[in-house]
Amino acid sequence: MKYIFLVPDGMAGYPLKELDGKTPLMVARTPFMDKIARRGLVGRARTIPEGLKPGSDVANLSLLGYNPREFYSGRAPLEAANIGVKLASDEVAFRCNFITEENGRVLDYSAGHISNSEAKELIDYLNKSMGTAEIRFYAGLSYRNLLVIKGGDKERLLALQCVPPHDITGESVKDHMPKGDGEKSLCELIFKSKEFLSKKKSRANMIWPWGQGIARPMPSFFEVYKIKGSIISAVDLIKGIGKVLSMKIVEVPGATGYLDTNYLGKAQYALNELNNADIVYIHVEATDEASHEGRLKDKIEALERIDKIMVSLFWNALQERKIDRILIAADHFTPITCRTHTSDPVPFAMAGEGIKQGHSQALSEEEALRSNIFLEEGYKLMSRFITGKKRTDT
Repeated sequence: MKYIFLVPDGMAGYPLKELDGKTPLMVARTPFMDKIARRGLVGRARTIPEGLKPGSDVANLSLLGYNPREFYSGRAPLEAANIGVKLASDEVAFRCNFITEENGRVLDYSAGHISNSEAKELIDYLNKSMGTAEIRFYAGLSYRNLLVIKGGDKERLLALQCVPPHDITGESVKDHMPKGDGEKSLCELIFKSKEFLSKKKSRANMIWPWGQGIARPMPSFFEVYKIKGSIISAVDLIKGIGKVLSMKIVEVPGATGYLDTNYLGKAQYALNELNNADIVYIHVEATDEASHEGRLKDKIEALERIDKIMVSLFWNALQERKIDRILIAADHFTPITCRTHTSDPVPFAMAGEGIKQGHSQALSEEEALRSNIFLEEGYKLMSRFITGKKRTDT
């Protein structure tokens, strides 16, 4: 069996007045997603267990078939795995955004989607200016970088309340600084970074640490599901999850993690990769970035590009029996109205061999809500996709 699992990040959202009470997914022209919905079944899955924060880390662990309550240990260690940073037992990793701060507020959580080369230059500069034996910075992709703190009180660092910068765009920096026992040293690091970065005259004029965690081993995808899996993504987090799960990471030229990503390349590489793997998990970040920036037109355009360029190829491959099953699912909601992630159960559609046809006419939040298929434990969706059967264990 050959499987395609496509994840348009943050695809799902809420109805909008400017769309006459419809969501971007309902308004976007997505005929191929809708064909999959009509040919197969539509449902909802809770990818964010109650009590966990609605991040792409938790959500994608769920979609990949791993119970976040059992395996989640923080976002940053997963990103560290992708860029080859091996965390020692006394090290805590933080996701470290480059942000733009202006007049005491978070103006831009991505520093204008800073280029990889400029980010690398600034990371090198921070290591020379602020780095110590206990504090190191590592370059990731664009604004998504890494801070590793060695020694000290690990438990205090892990317990700090750190807010993702994309949740507080336009809001006061001081109101959202890390909070908890031992917050002072991390807050000082943030303000110190502004002092040094201001000398570089870059839109990246401050760091913002969040998503901290420690390294945690997980069983490989093959061990759990007995099939070979590969991952395609432009994002360190998703590739890092794949590496922790011993899945193959397929690099696609021109994959940017933004609206201009190489949609066609991702689809073609995915189909080619099925010569080596049984399942390819394709993550597309463009829909999420547009949502965080409140760009409704861009979100709709990203959905339409994904459908026209990617899903059309997968649909044809399904008809030609080059693949056996396809699943399309949002990892989490990223509504334009909130510009951040929410914990709502996500819509999905799957079709192919052994998948019974339901009564849905489209892939949308509304159609998913009408369906009687709901997985309270979203991590069981992967098993259902692979086996074609409802998983009953807990």
